[in-house]
Amino acid sequence: MNLIFAVDGNWKIGYNGQMLVEIEEDLHRFRRITEGHMVIMGRKTMEALPNQQPLENRINIIVTRNKEFTKEGFIIVNSLEDLFPLLKEINPDKEMEVFVTGGGTIARQLLLFCNKAYITKIFRDFRNTDTFIPNLDLDPDWEMVEESEVFRQDDIYYRYIDYKRVRW
Repeated sequence: MNLIFAVDGNWKIGYNGQMLVEIEEDLHRFRRITEGHMVIMGRKTMEALPNQQPLENRINIIVTRNKEFTKEGFIIVNSLEDLFPLLKEINPDKEMEVFVTGGGTIARQLLLFCNKAYITKIFRDFRNTDTFIPNLDLDPDWEMVEESEVFRQDDIYYRYIDYKRVRW
């Protein structure tokens, strides 16, 4: 599995179910990386999608404890124990990659199963945040393998950093 997130300087990812900021080029990058693959998200992340619609050209999986929840265009699982057999069934030859896209709880639960992370680091600390993912810079099991130049959108500066797991 792979993580794919935009984080601020404190590894915060959102507030009240929304991203910290929308960076147009980062959204294009997200699409390029995840198209043709599987994306896993929690219900709140799905609710933040435009019109709450599945991401095109991807298998969209929602993990929610709500056993009554249904949403057209999404595959729903109610636990991580249900998730792994589903992934094997859908992708027996592992031809598709699996991306954990949000939110923070799902990322923390699946971090141990991830071996790569695509992180957009935003050079700002957002005050109004309530959701975070673990700081991979402080985790000895992860190392940075690639770092882009610094980009800018309006007054937002950011860079792309890819990580890989070095220890299990």
